Amino acid sequence: MAANVIIELKGVERHYVQGSRKLTILNGVDFSLKRGEMVALVAPSGAGKSTLLHTAGLLERPDAGDVILSGRACGRLSDDERTAIRRNDIGFVYQFHHLLPEFSALENIMMPQLVKGLPKAEASARAAQLLDYMQIGKRGHHRPSELSGGEQQRVAIARAVANAPLVLMADEPTGNLDPVTAGYVFDALSALVKQSGLAALIATHNHELAARMDRRVTLSDGKVIPF
Repeated sequence: MAANVIIELKGVERHYVQGSRKLTILNGVDFSLKRGEMVALVAPSGAGKSTLLHTAGLLERPDAGDVILSGRACGRLSDDERTAIRRNDIGFVYQFHHLLPEFSALENIMMPQLVKGLPKAEASARAAQLLDYMQIGKRGHHRPSELSGGEQQRVAIARAVANAPLVLMADEPTGNLDPVTAGYVFDALSALVKQSGLAALIATHNHELAARMDRRVTLSDGKVIPF
């Protein structure tokens, strides 16, 4: 892998069978992300954005090709190995926050750290630090229903990076927010990526936010190309 490249897709293919038809969604994708880089994935609905994110994030296996994370080929690893990599090295953010409603913002961010095996005090301190970084430190003991949409999404981002992953996969992370709130959330996410050295692939329909990222790509005929 080239210097500073965190994740690389080499010749990745993804197919689905629909009745007697085989649908090719990803067709020999070659793509890489560097440390501290934010890349916007801009493509029409149905083009395969979610499939690309799920395959790069090891939620789905490539039918051909490979996903290489920090120099390690991951496409053919066992389910347990892939789960461990996702838990430790890959963060996910979606359009809807998917926070656990019975837990506070702080506890939601603590959860993946506790699953990883961190002591409760250490997980709590890390969660509080991330809430402060996302500029919602005073909201840590509120449950999701008591937070605004932008606050909920900032908690979701903090939760996604709680275990200090190498890569962040975000699928329309501001798609459910009004333009002003979307800008605030994007600013917080951008600062976090640059400060931590994350590599981030962000699917978005928001062309204004996409233009503020390091580069833009799209999907055409199952391949990733410059936008």
